[in-house]
Order: sequence, then C-alpha cells, then structure tokens
Amino acid sequence: MKPITVVVHGAMGKMGKTVINAVCQEPETRCVGAVDIEVVGDRLQLPDDSGEVPLSSDLESILADEKPDVMVDFTVAQASLPAIRIAAKRKVNMVIGTTGFTIADVDEIKKLAETHDVGIIMSSNFTIGAVIMIHLARIAAKYFDNAEIIELHHNMKIDAPSGTALTTAKAMVAAKGKPFSRPPVEKGEPQRSRGLLDDGIAIHSVRLPGLMAHQEVIFGAAGQTLTIRHDSIDRECYMPGVIIAIKAVGSRHGLTNGLAPILGLEG
Repeated sequence: MKPITVVVHGAMGKMGKTVINAVCQEPETRCVGAVDIEVVGDRLQLPDDSGEVPLSSDLESILADEKPDVMVDFTVAQASLPAIRIAAKRKVNMVIGTTGFTIADVDEIKKLAETHDVGIIMSSNFTIGAVIMIHLARIAAKYFDNAEIIELHHNMKIDAPSGTALTTAKAMVAAKGKPFSRPPVEKGEPQRSRGLLDDGIAIHSVRLPGLMAHQEVIFGAAGQTLTIRHDSIDRECYMPGVIIAIKAVGSRHGLTNGLAPILGLEG
C-alpha cells in the first residue's frame, strides 16, 4: 500500500521534530517536506537516516512541489490559521494540534474544510489517555453538580487555561445538559484566586518549569470526591494519536473536533 505522504508545519519546534520522527517510524506514513519560520538550509535530514526532505519557510511552495496527502501543524494560532488557509486551497488534508484559536477561527476552519472538500482533524490533545480522561469526565458529569479542573503545564506554554481544560469543561457541561453549580464568591469583584469560571466549573492553571502536561478533574458531592487525572511525561505520548489522525483524516471530510469520534468515544 502506498504510504500517506506528510508535510510538517512547525518542523523545527519540539513537537514538530517529534512528529517527524513518529512519521518516519510508522511504515504507513512518509515525511516528504518540512516547513518552519526559522530555517537553516533548504534540506532536512530525516531522523531515521532514510534521506533528506525539502525544508523551507514557504509553505505554499512546499505544498505545490511535494503534493502531500496530509499537513500536520503544531505551531501557534497566529501561524496555524494562515497555513490552514493555504493547505485547504491546495486540497491537502490536515491534522492540527495547535490551540488558542478563537470561536471565529474555528468557524473559519470549518468553512474552509467544507468549501475545499478536505478533511481536518483538530484536537487540543492527541494523547489517548487525555481523550479517555475527557470521556470519563463526561460520564461523571451527569452525576455531580460541582466540579473543578486543575491543569498544570511547563512555564513556556503561552495560553491559559489550556485547550484541553476548556475542551474538558465544555464536554462536561454538554453531557450534563446545564451549567455546574457555581462556587460561592464574596460580594463585589470575583475572587481571582478561584480560577476562570466556565459554566460553573472553576479552571485553575499552573505554569512551572519541571512540568509537561497534567490535568485533574475533581468532582465533589456530600461526603465524597472523584478525581480523574492524566499525566503526560514525554512528548512521545502524543504520537500514537497523531498517527491515528493522519491515517483517518483522508476519509473524514469536513472538520472533526478531537480524537474521540475516531476512537468511538462520542457521547
């Protein structure tokens, strides 16, 4: 079977390098190009010593020359959205791990996928364990009225709360069918130490060196608590989910939010 050809946008970043390595290790995928705003030279040596691929800061030219099946993007929202526009016009399917998009951005991405008849899988977290964590939180949400989320990440993470935390909160509220009970606050200004309130769920963000990506969803009721926690120890944890998405995106036209639909964990 012909391998799925992949171009990685954000190839020189930590996640980009990890994606390239994963794509090279998977027999059914093949890296054919790399794009990054910071490039040195015009060729990138692949980590499995299988050869070199074109390296450029010009996504348009790489897509035009290599005609990949899939573009994988782990950058920042400001760089990712223009890249998505370019790839959609080129009829290239996409796997997007970037977070920080606005509601308007997501609406545009959905429209781009539909207008150009391409598949886009966009997820705030490609870790299988994190997807299952959200699924379990969705189940528990039906039985508790009070919940809070603590998300902990390395100190270089720009956005807060994390995309995973916001996705988790929205999934919990959707499963419950109504907002959670809001924690009591003092009169006057809201207590900033109580975190960001999202439909009654307080989300607390921790940013420290030494951390990678961690999240606790804590449910409380009279005389009991339930904690669902996931810890990402190494960036390799994202790669099985990324590979699954690369293999699936060609058969899923339009925008797919998250890995849950692909893993059969909807609802």
